[in-house]
Formats: sequence, structure tokens, C-alpha cells
Amino acid sequence: MRFNSAAIIGLGYVGLPLAKLLVENGLHVVGVDLDPSKINKLHAGSSYISDLNDQEIEWLMTGGKFEAVMDYSKIAHVQSVIICVPTPVTEHGAPDLKYVELAGQHIEQIPLNGQLIVLESSTYPGTTEEVLLPILQKNGKRVGEHFYLSYSPERINPGDKRFGLTEMPKIVSGVTNTCLQKITELYSPIYQKVIPVSSPRAAEMAKVMENSQRFINISFMNEIVKFCEKMNIDVWEVIDAANSKPYGNLHFYPGPGIGGHCIPVDPLYLQWKADSVGADLEFIKIAKKVNDSMPDYIVSRLSRLFADSNWQGKSILVLGVTYKKDVNDLRESSALRIMSLLVEKGADIRYHDPIVPSITVDGCPFDSVELTREQLKSADCVLILMDHSGLPMEFIVSNARLVFDTKHATGKYRTLNHIVTL
Repeated sequence: MRFNSAAIIGLGYVGLPLAKLLVENGLHVVGVDLDPSKINKLHAGSSYISDLNDQEIEWLMTGGKFEAVMDYSKIAHVQSVIICVPTPVTEHGAPDLKYVELAGQHIEQIPLNGQLIVLESSTYPGTTEEVLLPILQKNGKRVGEHFYLSYSPERINPGDKRFGLTEMPKIVSGVTNTCLQKITELYSPIYQKVIPVSSPRAAEMAKVMENSQRFINISFMNEIVKFCEKMNIDVWEVIDAANSKPYGNLHFYPGPGIGGHCIPVDPLYLQWKADSVGADLEFIKIAKKVNDSMPDYIVSRLSRLFADSNWQGKSILVLGVTYKKDVNDLRESSALRIMSLLVEKGADIRYHDPIVPSITVDGCPFDSVELTREQLKSADCVLILMDHSGLPMEFIVSNARLVFDTKHATGKYRTLNHIVTL
């Protein structure tokens, strides 16, 4: 069977690029999102994510194969429905599946006549069969008869230009063998490599394990930063030396904290599930403690640089507020927490980010300032929290009185007396 139509539920950093990929491969796609600002921007030909520009959005919207709507009834006649909604955590660190549940409830209300339903949102092992399947079968519909259900974890890496979407191996699974066959038929013509696994639980586990491994290794590097400071060792020199080994050494780097939707969240989903079945995952608990401590550590380092407990009137120019280089995503960004701590101390905070024109910190709005010589010279410290490609490092270093660089963006200038790195 060749699929020729699909619906994407959730047009964010995962769903919108996937919609474009499916259209490029000849499918008619209905994109559904309940956020009116996203739908309005799409109809205006405007992109709201870094991985797609306005020209690509205009191509998508005017090509006749894509619809962006807020109405679930528009998906009644598609062959497949792909759920790409957020899966955040509650304030207590437990999984918050309200968006998955809402999507399932909307899908269940439309006539189902053999459609393939695919969950792609990152989640704990068991979600597809324990949460989504009962919703879809609530009123008598049955998997394998009225619909087919699969799980295929998204592996989009925002801002990464090294791998196209089709180059990333696509893990697929199904609640039944026929469900697995259906999702394989959907994705085999699109992705260069499709990897079937035995169950949705295995596919869900693969995704959260990938991100938990990164979470733990980054936390180790953040611990190494603190140790190297005590020993007066340049951590970046150590990292460069260690990375010269051609085998057995994975490249991870420290920073001001972990952000984004996946790395800080997926391990907590895994931890929650482990606790519910009586298993211990101590590494995740330790890693979370370390990573959560980084914003306070950055502020304490600043305090030591100033050698002054009085923060009143201290002028801090923050460079880069997103969680990731060249990506305009603020979700879980440690920069926002650091700025909040600085405001609490009474510091005068400004920020510049070439891809984020405005932010809100503790209910207070901030606009990105122009990166001028005057802005740099007037700051008691320029704090680099994200190393966007558009930041002119030579200009910054030449005009700033003090630079605290948490991302090794000023690496070739680090011997200068007014440059301090993690």
C-alpha cells in the first residue's frame, strides 16, 4: 500500500518539518494545531521555527498539498494520523500527557475506517498501549479493525545541518504485526533506513534511553567543570586533549545548564516509569541534581569575579538566551533561570540574541538590545550563555571590560586577562 495522505497533529519543532517532508514525498498533508498564532503565521507565510525559513513556509502553503487548520474534522479522510504534540512534565517532575490524551480524544471522535495512528512524541515506555490505545478504543472501536496504532519516536535535532530528516534512521513499531506493517509501508519510501522493533515499548524506550544517555554525560562534564575550577585547570584544554583520542571517547561539553524539550524531560519520564515499576535509576537522579545546580553555580562564579556581595547597579549584558545554538527555542532554557537569579540579586540585566527579539523573565518583558560598542563597554560583565553563529566574537572581546564565557565561544581569545571561561 502506498500512503498518499496524512494528518500531523502538532505543528511545532517536530510536526512542521515532518509535514514538509511528507509533502515533498507526494503526500497531501493536513496540519492541525490548536494554537491560533501558529496557524495565522503559517497562513501569512511566516516561519516560527529556526529549521524552516519563510520561503519554505510559503512553498508549503501555496503548493496545494498542505492545509494548516485548527479543526480535527478536517482529518477524517486521511490515511494516517501522526501525533507530534508536546509531552512536558508537571511541577513535580511527573509526566504530563494532557496533549497526547487530548489528541487521542479528538481522533477517537472522528469516523475511523482503517487509518494508521502514529504517536511520535517522546514519552515513557508503555504510553502507546497504556494511555493512547484505551482512549482510541473507548467507544467500541478496535485496533486492527477500525484503526491501526504504532509508535515511532521523533529524532529531529533542531539546528543540526549535518543530517537531513531522511538520513536519520526511523525506528518503527506497532501494537500488532499488521500495525507494524502499516507504519513500515508509510515510512519506507521516505526514510533511507527504517528500523522495526518488536513493540511500542521497545521503541519508546529507545528514544528515552538516547536522551537519558546524553543527559547523564553532560551532567558529568558539568561536575568536571566544578572540579577543574577548584584545581585551577582549564577544562576546555582538558576536553580538547581528551577528544584527540580516536576511539572510545564520546564528545560531550559542559555549559550553563540543560534545556530544550527532550534532554531535560525524557529522563524524568524514564525515572517516573522506573519508580512506578520498582526499578532504580540512580544515575538520572544524580544527573538531574547536577544539571539543576548549574544556574546557581554560574551566578556564584559571577559573584567571585566581582569580589563584591553587593549586586545593586551591576550591569550584566547576557548574550544568547536560547537553549541551543542557532535555534530560537526557549523551552527549559537555563539562560532564563540565570537571568531570574541575577534580577533577584538586584543586577541591571540586558540581553542580546540575534534570533530572539523579546523574552519574559519572572513576568517582566525584555527586548533584545542592539550589540553596539557602547552596550559592551558599559557592561560590568558580558555573560555568554549561548554561542550563536551570528555573534561577532572579535568585536565582543575587543570592547567588553569583562567576559564570562560559559560556552567556549571565545576559545582563541581565552589567554586574554579579561576573558573568563567555565
